[in-house]
Amino acid sequence: MLVVPANAALIGGLIEACRQTIAANADHLSELDRAIGDGDHGTNMRRGSEAVYAERDRLVHLPMPKALEEIGLTLVMSIGGAAGPLYGTLLMEIGRQMAGDADFARVLERAIDAVARRGRASAGDKTLLDVLYPVHAEVVRRAGLAGIAEEAERAASLTFAMKAMRGRAAFLGERSIGHVDPGAKSCALLTAAICRFLEEQGPA
Repeated sequence: MLVVPANAALIGGLIEACRQTIAANADHLSELDRAIGDGDHGTNMRRGSEAVYAERDRLVHLPMPKALEEIGLTLVMSIGGAAGPLYGTLLMEIGRQMAGDADFARVLERAIDAVARRGRASAGDKTLLDVLYPVHAEVVRRAGLAGIAEEAERAASLTFAMKAMRGRAAFLGERSIGHVDPGAKSCALLTAAICRFLEEQGPA
């Protein structure tokens, strides 16, 4: 079962876990993006994660919902391309929803819907939504953290066979098939990093 920590002291650890994951995979993410985009997704994600880390000392003292909103805003302002608004919307909406709803499955569903509206995308369009929707399904069925991480990675790999329908990759048409979507991959990596960190912490 997914356990979302209420203790804002864990925010620092989550920020660091995500930062390390992006740093370790930034070159690979940019390589994926070079095949179907601008080639800068890894660089952009690293810039975003470093911008959040720079605010870490302030963020750890905020309640979790407010911290997530602030992190989302930082990502919007620091990540270039489509990823900033999409990741920013996800986290800002999770923060807003968490402030009034203890059911994380509902919170996540509303946040994902907000991302879909922001990106004017849906499942199967070869975006990070193709990871977020399966992850939400795992949360709904109360899967364990390891299962959620595994499903995120599996879902990202499935974008290999998809035709891009949104973003710069959509201009490639059929040529976008045969490449993993970089946004889906970064989403899977971050999901796995968060799940590993939470599992190490144990139940809140």
